[in-house]
Amino acid sequence: MQIFLLGFMGSGKSTIGKILAKNLGYDFLDLDAEIERIEKRSIEHIFKNEGETYFRKVESKALNSLKKTKHRVVSLGGGTPCYSNNMFIISSLGTPVYIQTSQDRLVDNLSKDQNTRPLLKGLNKVRLKSKIASMLRARTKFYNKANYRVRNNGTAKEIAERIQNKLDLV
Repeated sequence: MQIFLLGFMGSGKSTIGKILAKNLGYDFLDLDAEIERIEKRSIEHIFKNEGETYFRKVESKALNSLKKTKHRVVSLGGGTPCYSNNMFIISSLGTPVYIQTSQDRLVDNLSKDQNTRPLLKGLNKVRLKSKIASMLRARTKFYNKANYRVRNNGTAKEIAERIQNKLDLV
C-alpha cells in the first residue's frame, strides 16, 4: 500500500510520515524534497525566481513521475492536491490520508518557520492568521477528498499510530 499524507503546510506531514514509514517498514518520500532534488534548488528559490505557476507545474510533473509501489509513505506539499488533476493522480497511486489540523495549531507551527515558506514569508502574526484562514478555506474541499481523515491533536507518534489503525496496518 502506498500512503499519501496531505494537509496544510505545518500540519506535520513529513514528521508523521517518517514515523509511519518506519513503523510499517515502508520507504518514505517527501515530495518537496524530491522536487528540490530534481530541480537542484530550494522550493523558496523556485518560488522567488520562477513563481508559483512554474512550481505547480514542476510539482505535478514530480507527482506524475511516481510509480505505484506497495510500500511507501509520501508526504505531499500543502497545495499539491489542489492543482491540476493531482488529487486524481494521488488517489490512483495509493491511499490519501488528510492530516486535519486546527487553524490555531497551524498558526503556532508556522509562526516558528514562516520565513522558509514562500507563501507566508514576511507576514506578521495577524496577517499570517488571516492568510492561513483564507488558504484553508480554499484548500479544505480538496483535502476532504482523501479516503481517510486523522485529526492532528496529539504527538506525531500518536498520529502515525492512528493512521496505522485506521488503515488496519497494525
